Amino acid sequence: MKALVLAGGSGTRLRPFSYSMPKQLIPIANRPVLEYVVRNILDLGVNEIGIIVNSRDNEIQQVLGDGSRFGARLTYIRQEDPLGLAHTVAIARDFLGDDDFVMYLGDNMLPDGISDIADDFAACRPAAHVVVRKVADPRAFGVAELGPDREVLRLVEKPQRPRSDLALIGVYFFTAAIHEAIASITPSARGELEITDAIQWLVTQGADVRASEYEGYWKDTGKVADVLECNARVLDGLRPAVDGTADDTSVLVGPVVVEEGARIVRSRIEGPAIIGAGTVVEDSHISPHTSVGRGCAVVNSRLAHSIVLDGASVTGVQGLHSSLVGRSATVGITTQSTDGYRLVVGDHTQVEVAA
Repeated sequence: MKALVLAGGSGTRLRPFSYSMPKQLIPIANRPVLEYVVRNILDLGVNEIGIIVNSRDNEIQQVLGDGSRFGARLTYIRQEDPLGLAHTVAIARDFLGDDDFVMYLGDNMLPDGISDIADDFAACRPAAHVVVRKVADPRAFGVAELGPDREVLRLVEKPQRPRSDLALIGVYFFTAAIHEAIASITPSARGELEITDAIQWLVTQGADVRASEYEGYWKDTGKVADVLECNARVLDGLRPAVDGTADDTSVLVGPVVVEEGARIVRSRIEGPAIIGAGTVVEDSHISPHTSVGRGCAVVNSRLAHSIVLDGASVTGVQGLHSSLVGRSATVGITTQSTDGYRLVVGDHTQVEVAA
């Protein structure tokens, strides 16, 4: 089996952050989402992984490299224009050959893994096996209608009147039968080759198409609120480790990770929280569910339930919460007036500050 990871999206819902970095590289507990995806695939025993990229492929390659540090073999495949999920399979045809493969959206977080579903696919080998989850508003997803034995009866992309609440969550298992299906469909009204149309073609032709309902934690990290929620969920599994230094006046409470070269000075860190390599936290209070990236400076500030990306600086802010601070951004107090604080906020930053 091989894998195809889709990492070419533009990340419009994460702007302005996605202007400066691909959305799949947004860190969760100081590791990019794509790294979690690759590790989940490796857990299936699959190490040949194709990565679909766009014009920002260099940034992704700088982070993942050739995959050797994970024990993977990565092949980067360029998609010049966003022409649909099925189009990505078509342009990856030479890489995939006639092998079975798992297709995985690169901004999906499934920290509980997908091994059980992969085992089900391997045991039965239907032409296609989709992963679904009940959602409150299926209109934003591909929707599956299932029969009594979890067979797929019908798939519809973003229906205005859904007949099911089971949404496709972006993980698919395929045999080589999908290639004939993709070659047989035409672009949708939005000009894309839809993977739902290709799978529906298989259903119409009488092929065996199955579904599994995912029971673990799943989050599409496409919006800031979702990124923060997912960060908190992953941090809840943190094991404490102090490879940096904390002076005698500092207090670390609960599961706290202080990476190598980080310094904690006259500060209180309440876990679960992670402080990245080379970061300095001074005269500050870090509350639970906060990740501070590498090479940052947090001085005379209070942070809670937030993510600070690499190279950022937060100075003199006493109420930063539920926020995502952009890479190399600056958040700092310049004046204080009767109606609150005035902030200097660097590019690509979203903050929520209590006066």
